[in-house]
Amino acid sequence: MHIIFFCMKKIRFLCQVLILFCFSLYFSPLFSQTSNYSVHFMDNQKSFPKISELMSREEDTLQKQFRAKQLVWPARFVYIRSFKYDSEMEVWVKNKQNEKYKYFKTYKICALAGSLGPKRMAGDYQVPEGFYYINEFNPRSLYHLSLGLNYPNASDKMLCDLSQPGGDIYIHGSCVTTGCIPITDGQIEELYVLAAHAKDLGQDFIPVHIFPVNFNNAKSVAYLNRFLVSFNEYVPFEKSMQNAFYYFEKNHQVPPVIVNAKGEYVIEEVPVPASFSPTTDVRTTKKLYHPEQPIPDEDLAANVDKLPVYPGGNAAFKIFIDKLSADMIRELEPGQRKAFVLMEFIIDDNGKTIYANAISGGNDKMNQKIEKAFTDMPLWVPALRQGKNVPIKLKQNIMVEAP
Repeated sequence: MHIIFFCMKKIRFLCQVLILFCFSLYFSPLFSQTSNYSVHFMDNQKSFPKISELMSREEDTLQKQFRAKQLVWPARFVYIRSFKYDSEMEVWVKNKQNEKYKYFKTYKICALAGSLGPKRMAGDYQVPEGFYYINEFNPRSLYHLSLGLNYPNASDKMLCDLSQPGGDIYIHGSCVTTGCIPITDGQIEELYVLAAHAKDLGQDFIPVHIFPVNFNNAKSVAYLNRFLVSFNEYVPFEKSMQNAFYYFEKNHQVPPVIVNAKGEYVIEEVPVPASFSPTTDVRTTKKLYHPEQPIPDEDLAANVDKLPVYPGGNAAFKIFIDKLSADMIRELEPGQRKAFVLMEFIIDDNGKTIYANAISGGNDKMNQKIEKAFTDMPLWVPALRQGKNVPIKLKQNIMVEAP
């Protein structure tokens, strides 16, 4: 009898152990995934050889840059604001919640598809405008490295085409036009390391605010005003973007943003400070001539199912841009070591580049040579919209830097 009781007790104990074991097998992935993501984010990132090598290579360089600007490394808080028309992305940092953000540096955005205004549907290849945060660190990106944005956000979900709002918006490398926010490989490496450290130190939501223009640049604001004459439905939206811009200019803190029942951004209105008098971009020079745009903007495709493709794809286009950048070094002004030329160009429905215009940067001679190189490009595969070839305008930044 004692033997039977002992055996039953032993069996009961073994069953309990088995149940606990099965329980742990089922739930431990959930626990470990949550723990690894929130507490051991950097360890997860460094498990990728590419990121481990990147961290060891870039951290020392970033520390030196921070010291040179009297900033504390690593930054616990990072704020990114991007200006579509100006093709620039600013990075601001701080180390305490209640202190003001300090400027770190500006990256040039390589390319831009679409126009001013928010993204409202899949296939329009618009870069969004609005208030976002980084929600993905992708070390396996096809574009070297990428940081995903939480598009569509709460506002977009109410105002976009609900059946196809689009998605997959990234800041990435490779410096090619893809409908996202492309910068150079070296720049995305810096930004990736900077953001990864902030994430690891507890900044779960790294804000990325995308503005139509830099509101402190007279030339850019004038362009936006001309745009709003034709697309006046965006006036209230762009006013909220301006409020957010000047809130940060005044306070150097990220503006509080509320989305109302209509999907509109509600932001404290800040008068344009008298101390912020817009000045014309000093990189813009007078052109010897202004090429006429053969197709008016209203006749160009506002959204497409497929962007035009350079012969050989994005990799071949990057080779073309790199060679053009190297060729233009000899056109730098005496004593000048770097120039950024923002090009806009039209690919027609036959794939031909029928218009190329340097809208900022460079100098007369350099700009003319770049414009000619663009118009002499081989035929692209045209953009497609509902199965038909359509013309489209694109933008591409050319970075010219002496070795």
